[in-house]
Amino acid sequence: MKIRISDLRDPQLNDLQKLARDYGETLSLDMSAESILEEATARTGLTDFGPTDFVARLDMWLDEVGNDPDRLGIGRLSLRNSCLRYASNRLLAHDLLRRHPEIHDIKIARPIIILGLPRTGTTHLLNVLSADAHLRSLPLWESYEPIPIAGESSSADGVDPRHQRCAKEWEQMQAVTPHVALMHPMDPDHVHEEIELMLPDFSSYNLEWVARCPQWRDHYLSHEQQPHYDYMHTMLKVLTFLRPKNRWVLKSPQHFEQIGPLMKTFPDACVVMTHRDPVSVIQSAATMMTYAARMAYRTIDPEWYIDYWTDRIERLLTAAVRDVHLIPDRQRIDVQFDDFMADDRGTISRVFAFAGHSLDASAQAQIEQSLTTRSRTGKDTVVYDVRADFNRQPEQIRERFSEYIDKFNVSLEVK
Repeated sequence: MKIRISDLRDPQLNDLQKLARDYGETLSLDMSAESILEEATARTGLTDFGPTDFVARLDMWLDEVGNDPDRLGIGRLSLRNSCLRYASNRLLAHDLLRRHPEIHDIKIARPIIILGLPRTGTTHLLNVLSADAHLRSLPLWESYEPIPIAGESSSADGVDPRHQRCAKEWEQMQAVTPHVALMHPMDPDHVHEEIELMLPDFSSYNLEWVARCPQWRDHYLSHEQQPHYDYMHTMLKVLTFLRPKNRWVLKSPQHFEQIGPLMKTFPDACVVMTHRDPVSVIQSAATMMTYAARMAYRTIDPEWYIDYWTDRIERLLTAAVRDVHLIPDRQRIDVQFDDFMADDRGTISRVFAFAGHSLDASAQAQIEQSLTTRSRTGKDTVVYDVRADFNRQPEQIRERFSEYIDKFNVSLEVK
């Protein structure tokens, strides 16, 4: 079924959404960095966060987002819970590295890394590639809590408590913001982006997806990100130590504007670049963000979101055009969205061949099962309309991306 979100500008809240918003307004939250670090220490029983430069970045997040008077109480609670999780993960990681310094010697060799704008099929591609059990990937539950808390044990049926907590969040997301869940599935076993592993260092562009934070964007873009890529690299080593496999498959749109740090971190990476009409990307992203805003902000401003994400995608693509030469030609393959949608099996085979990764009979069956399970045939889909929802013309947006479209021979999708 085609779903048209008709209340983007003037949300008509259901009873559960009203209840959640009303509950949030009753909360008195301490949004200081000090309170979050104290609570993380109490949760984990640990005190050593390692280098403390991250505290200044945490303060920036809390100042811009946590103290935004337009942000609802439930939105403030969400931010605080996330920061508490990141701080706890940092404590656990530093403790594990202290006890097992050999983790630093682990090699992350020849990872398959997908670089693509959001909404260009990267999630589908990542999850299908990851179906091969010989490859190491990052399921959402593990990305949220990479390291188990000492003393926690699995349930009677053997389910990791971290998986249980993630499943509960997924249930809440489906109930409170069902269209976000439809546009961007976040079930516990959904393979996630590795920039989640930068968040204990309180960096990345991730915050922009959950908050209005242009000040943080400017700080992030004006500061060298190599230290945070190094941190992510170390976290991948931690995960390899805890659950070993030989080769990672990764992805994040952020890498489009950080090709330099990415290639310095993973100089032997096999890079898969996905491409799609930027107008399709922007109208999809802006729709999702505007819809989600009803649970985080008092006022809804669709024009803010379309303008912000038009600018943001332009920055990403400008950096990609500038820096793509940093990826050796033999280490890069381009995948057009329309080609992938028309022949997903052929595209998967082409990517594996490029990466020099062969599939045995078991892996082929796993890939085929994933393609069947993830098929959109017969499933609900959201309809996007940049004209009706955001009062923008496709050509008005697209004219800003001519250099990218020409360089990568991108097909025009939104007429």
